[in-house]
Amino acid sequence: MTFVLGLTGSIGMGKSTTAQMFADEGVSVWDADAVVRELYDVGGKAADIVAQHYPDAMENGAVSREKLRGLIADDPAVLDHLQKIVHPLVGANRAEFLATAEAPVVLLDIPLLFETGTDNLCDGIAVVSVSAEEQRARVLERGEMSEADFELILSRQMPDAEKRVRARWVILTQTLDAARQSVKDILAEIAKELPDA
Repeated sequence: MTFVLGLTGSIGMGKSTTAQMFADEGVSVWDADAVVRELYDVGGKAADIVAQHYPDAMENGAVSREKLRGLIADDPAVLDHLQKIVHPLVGANRAEFLATAEAPVVLLDIPLLFETGTDNLCDGIAVVSVSAEEQRARVLERGEMSEADFELILSRQMPDAEKRVRARWVILTQTLDAARQSVKDILAEIAKELPDA
């Protein structure tokens, strides 16, 4: 039996860092964002499709995330259309990962886990979380997006409080040590539930 653990959290909550902590513990990680980047890259399965619909989003044969953000800011409906194009490709990649998984625990690192209904593929879900103030500060300190972009993304994501209620585990990422301990505790709890534990 393979335990499928879902990891999610809103932008700036520390999800990628926490996913790496699971990987450091030997968990096989499927990263939705990394798959999308691959699909958007030169020769990626989504790049040609996006180019047909949104040529202004392309740069040197790849989808430019920055240009895409601009198109979405001008017309939020672009995001809905993009998701219809890209999500089936992402889903096929995820299905292949799960079909070939042999580890006792695998992690699905998915920002929109609940929003896309992918939580139904998971045996348990962990959500990463920090205060709204810390979240905002982290995102804006990166300098990768404006406050308006941040607000748009937030508006498309399930509120943190609701994610916390729906998750089995909440990983507070205020400090790396606390997050790392939570990761170890979750894996220890899962290990007790596995048949050969």
